[in-house]
Amino acid sequence: MAKIKLTKGELKRQRDALKQFQRYLPTLQLKKQQLQLEIIQQNLILEEKKQSLIKKRQLVDHWIGLLNQPEIDLKPFLLPSKINTHFKNIAGVDIPVFDMLEFDRAEYDLFSTPLWVDAAIEAFRETIILRKEISVLQEGIIILRQELRITTQRVNLFEKVKIPQAEENIRLIKIYIGDQMANAVGRCKIAKRKIEELVLEEALA
Repeated sequence: MAKIKLTKGELKRQRDALKQFQRYLPTLQLKKQQLQLEIIQQNLILEEKKQSLIKKRQLVDHWIGLLNQPEIDLKPFLLPSKINTHFKNIAGVDIPVFDMLEFDRAEYDLFSTPLWVDAAIEAFRETIILRKEISVLQEGIIILRQELRITTQRVNLFEKVKIPQAEENIRLIKIYIGDQMANAVGRCKIAKRKIEELVLEEALA
């Protein structure tokens, strides 16, 4: 720790710093709580989407065998043409939010294509959408956790370092200034007594 100046000016500076730390700390603590709550909520949504994906996969499993037919290629119909997302601000940090995936219209020969293709395309697209939703949620949670880590470090810095350090500096400066004032008073008393003794000696001479 850097050596502090034991002066009234430094005392004021340390007191001002302490007030600033104490004013800023609640804001950081609130941000930390908001981030923690949002991470919990996002994880609940993520788990829900994962469960939906598992169920959706079970539903599309019966299409897999039909896709082995050489004349059927659904891949061109399962490539998203556009991904729509927006950002949501949580405690000062922006996280991505999934809106929708856009697919081009599936156009094929209705006479030569089996009737189940429409249903298969829809089922696979729903699976792809869920995967993208999960990916965006995971990305947002990573951002939130990173911000929570930084915020927690700052809270700890203020709680465990900055505020105690400023309080200790104030204590040391006040002790030193108090001692200096006491010494000054003592010296004044000694000087006054000596003056009185000299005056008395001159009077008696």
